[in-house]
Amino acid sequence: MTQMIRKFFSMESSSGVMLIFASILAMWVANSSLQGLYEEVLHIKLVGLSLRHWINDGLMAVFFLLIGLEVKRELFIGALKKKETAMFPAIGAVGGMLVPALIYVFFNQGDALAVQGWAIPAATDIAFALGIMALLESRVPASLKVFLLALAIIDDLGVIVIIALFYNSDLSALALSVGLAMTAILILMSYKRVTSLTPYLIIGAILWVAVLKSGVHATLAGVVLGFSIPLKGKDVHSSPLKQLEHWLHPYVSFIILPIFAFANAGIPMDAISNEVLSNPVPVGVALGLLLGKPLGVFSFCYGALKLGVAKLPRGVQLKQIFAVSVLCGIGFTMSIFISSLAFGEIAEALDTYARLGILMGSTIAAILGYVLLRLALPAEKNAKAAISDEI
Repeated sequence: MTQMIRKFFSMESSSGVMLIFASILAMWVANSSLQGLYEEVLHIKLVGLSLRHWINDGLMAVFFLLIGLEVKRELFIGALKKKETAMFPAIGAVGGMLVPALIYVFFNQGDALAVQGWAIPAATDIAFALGIMALLESRVPASLKVFLLALAIIDDLGVIVIIALFYNSDLSALALSVGLAMTAILILMSYKRVTSLTPYLIIGAILWVAVLKSGVHATLAGVVLGFSIPLKGKDVHSSPLKQLEHWLHPYVSFIILPIFAFANAGIPMDAISNEVLSNPVPVGVALGLLLGKPLGVFSFCYGALKLGVAKLPRGVQLKQIFAVSVLCGIGFTMSIFISSLAFGEIAEALDTYARLGILMGSTIAAILGYVLLRLALPAEKNAKAAISDEI
């Protein structure tokens, strides 16, 4: 049994399985006799904040810290280091954020409040998308996996910028000043090649509190901290960034994200009606993810190839890029997070509508993306030969 558990947690698809399980559990609880207890627990106040607030602002800051670490590593030594490797997924990521946002705005342009959710379908859930791809294991070319990973990371970076620019409340000059001072200290420590993680984490905690009080979303403190962690340690083989990333990854994948999913995916089914399903918010979100993502990613990638500004990754075909672009329509975690920023405290009904659209669009995108990718990939024997040629 212990060996089976270890094998499960070592699988790339296992984090996606955990997210699915947490979401189904949340839906079951929210539609059972436990619904009242579910909401009551999530609204428990701890040090002035509700439990759900601690999850969305506290635990998710750790998730964004991991994103900051991953983006920095990819920029300096990974898939985004070389221009020719980064250009193709970067262009796809831009299209994958722009087109879904436009589709959502098209459906909601008559409602000033609803339009605030324009970024909800612009996000891609990297854990889910990679988890679905991992189900096909050895049939997937390494270069196709790198393409999806790079695209999702650039997508996350774009979401971070969107949150920083568009999703903040009344700003506090004092708290912002403290946050900027902590940021300056982090940059100075990185410049002076301080390699111990402890001072970074202490300053990072102060930064999180300052950003929380500033009116800018607190999760951005995690990104700033992630970018400040040194990639190189005191010797050739040590890396504070890789050390922290390696330590955080299982906690984020198997604890933080499932907790977030459980706290945010519980939608009472009695709130769903034909009127709700035809509401512009869930329709705009679902179609933004299901149609906008693949249309944006694939059309921008195809245009880049035709214009000669990017090259198709080695061993990858256009039909496989299209299948991956459909997988990018799995917004889930990031989309739910943006929905909570756009509507959570000002329009709970719209937040519920948006989450319904996220669940519908992401579920269909996951199933359709898997089927298309399975059809687009070569049979296992041919895949092994292609991988050998690629190497």
